[in-house]
Amino acid sequence: MKKFGMSVALATLTIGAANAQSSVTLYGVIDPDIVFVNNAQTGRSGGQLTGKQQYSMMDATTSAYFGSRFGLRGAEDLGGGMSAIFALENGFNAANGTLGQGGLLFGRQAFVGLSSASLGRATFGRQYSSLWDFVSPLAIITQWAGYIGSHPDDLDNIGGTNRQNSSVKYATPVWNGVSANAMYSMGGVSGNFAQNQVWSVGVGYTGGPVRLGVAFVNAFDPNISMFGSTATAGGVTTNNLGSLGSATTAQRNPIIAGYASAHRQQIFGAGGSYAFSRATLGVVYTNTRFVGLGGSSGPNPFGYTGSSTITNIEANASYQVTPSVTLGAAYTFTKDDGPNNQGARYQQVTAGIHYLLSKRTDVYMVGAYQHASGTNSLGQAAVASVAGLTPSARSQQVVDTIGIAHRF
Repeated sequence: MKKFGMSVALATLTIGAANAQSSVTLYGVIDPDIVFVNNAQTGRSGGQLTGKQQYSMMDATTSAYFGSRFGLRGAEDLGGGMSAIFALENGFNAANGTLGQGGLLFGRQAFVGLSSASLGRATFGRQYSSLWDFVSPLAIITQWAGYIGSHPDDLDNIGGTNRQNSSVKYATPVWNGVSANAMYSMGGVSGNFAQNQVWSVGVGYTGGPVRLGVAFVNAFDPNISMFGSTATAGGVTTNNLGSLGSATTAQRNPIIAGYASAHRQQIFGAGGSYAFSRATLGVVYTNTRFVGLGGSSGPNPFGYTGSSTITNIEANASYQVTPSVTLGAAYTFTKDDGPNNQGARYQQVTAGIHYLLSKRTDVYMVGAYQHASGTNSLGQAAVASVAGLTPSARSQQVVDTIGIAHRF
């Protein structure tokens, strides 16, 4: 093992000496946390959902803050202000060592491209949409709350759950604080150009204390193109959005699982924030439409037709008490009109505290309370479903996480 490590070190030094204009950086995060959930579904008995309290060690990919990962990013100077760039990023579960993103080796990101300070950059591979680039940075998921701070079931992909395979992405240079990008993910279906394709556009502005972002995502056949981008996803007969559960298994993503037959998913997102000396206030709005229910891209056990529109409004705030201590709080309201105008409502309050032990290591505690009402996508009484966790068997769910994150 020592010989192998020495060989890698010598090889790295050799590469650096041969071409001082090239660089490769290894980076990552290890982020396990302990999670308490007051009620998590266990199945069904006598037609009623059953649940129990749950304590577990998890990875923050599915609960709080960063999510464990390691990656490689690199650049090679090609001259004339042009560089070749790449990124390979793996997600894993620090609690048990398994791969994330459904078992993909580089499930978080995998792309290569060209970059120029004056012309922008073009990249090719598995990538995030424009929504992640411009709107997600304004939401609490990327600031201090992590995945449980996503909007319920991450229905609008504000948490970046779904990446786009076989995508081409162009990002402009930054002009006076303004930047933009566009992404196109190829459907890969012979004879049908639009089937399974995804495209997105977005623009953002950063200037002084102000930060703004807006983006639009359009996904054809989202059961395959958006939610089917992991190694464990199935074809059109599989519900990749979620599951209905059984006598011995919990439901998954009940807020949207009934909409797998949609022909399109359209997401509009916008947000803004203003930073004071120590405090930052922000707001994020998203509108998600599952259009053309009853299509052929996924199961439709309830015979839905038409469309369902889900809106999210998030108001957030953070306050830096000291250079080492940050507090955060947010309120999110989610409204699903439902295909028959008999939808559900979800309200979530999230709060957290972070304490930096060093520039690279911090400990944190994040908690959330969610309340549901109305009728969800499964045609049942809505249950609380905090993103990344097993849904509650009731209309309420309380989650508390305590963790440590180390970046390298």
